[in-house]
Amino acid sequence: MANKKTITTWVIIILVIAITAIGIVVVNKSKDNKKGGMPMMGGGGRYVPSATSVRTVVAENSVLHDYVVTNGEIETQKSIEVFPSIGGKVVEMKVSLGSPVKAGDVIAYIDPSEPGSYYAKSPVTAPIDGSIITSPVKTGQKVSMSSVITKIGDIENLQVVAKIPERYIADLRIGQKAEVVLKAYPNDVFYANVVRISPVVDPASRTKEIILNFDKKYDKVNAGMFAKVKLFTLDYDGYPVIEQDAFVNNNDDLFLYVVKPDSTVEKRQVVRGQNVDGYYQVIEGVKPGEVVVVEGMLTLFEGAEVKDISGNVVPKVKDDAEKSKGNLPPKDAKQEKK
Repeated sequence: MANKKTITTWVIIILVIAITAIGIVVVNKSKDNKKGGMPMMGGGGRYVPSATSVRTVVAENSVLHDYVVTNGEIETQKSIEVFPSIGGKVVEMKVSLGSPVKAGDVIAYIDPSEPGSYYAKSPVTAPIDGSIITSPVKTGQKVSMSSVITKIGDIENLQVVAKIPERYIADLRIGQKAEVVLKAYPNDVFYANVVRISPVVDPASRTKEIILNFDKKYDKVNAGMFAKVKLFTLDYDGYPVIEQDAFVNNNDDLFLYVVKPDSTVEKRQVVRGQNVDGYYQVIEGVKPGEVVVVEGMLTLFEGAEVKDISGNVVPKVKDDAEKSKGNLPPKDAKQEKK
């Protein structure tokens, strides 16, 4: 009997705890409904959904700057290869990589002597002012008249040599702007513009070479550096621009949610235009100045109420009565007619 009483007591305790928990849940739900956190019951027992929080942007006509990314090399604008006037052994190098030279300076001496015949050393001189940008030969090396002893260039005036794939060459123009990033300085951007476009396409690489000059002298830029070139080719303008994640695809039709003055949304079918970096032109369906939902649209529907957490103000459209008021002549004009 004692065991039965104990079991009965525990059953009663468990029931009391369960009923208490249910009561707490009901009270909390009631509080949430009063605060607007949960759907409230409307007429006929239907749930009235609360406003959906969304982020928006104001549609504005913007310019999309299309571009091509390619690789390039930093070179001197003016350079010349230096050859010896006679073959023989390099017996002395007077310069090293980076050495400044003036026209007429001796760069190296060549000894044309052979076993059994001896000749005076022949000097190799610099034909222009500049700096040594390549020095491929070493002392003691045998050279011929076709051997490059050094290359002299003007390191104060540098350029970028880049190759553009054949499919983009129709978009190339003299004067186009570019952003240049160097591997040594990945966080710095250097600006340049196109000054020359090759008249031929390289049949091996199917590319066309372009030359870009820097807008100014940059101390960080050195000849021989590797460059990443972002060349701006075409501009697209005249239409509002919206990020691609805002578009809703429904059976191959595209829609945007446009916020109305009463804080409800209109599901608007649109036509997209050009795309650059995930932003699309909207060529039909949205006008400049309208407020478009860009986050939170996945749960929206036609006429849904929204809470815009971006703070954008929806412009109010004047009704016909207000429009007609603005078109009425002043009282004095009416009286004069009478």
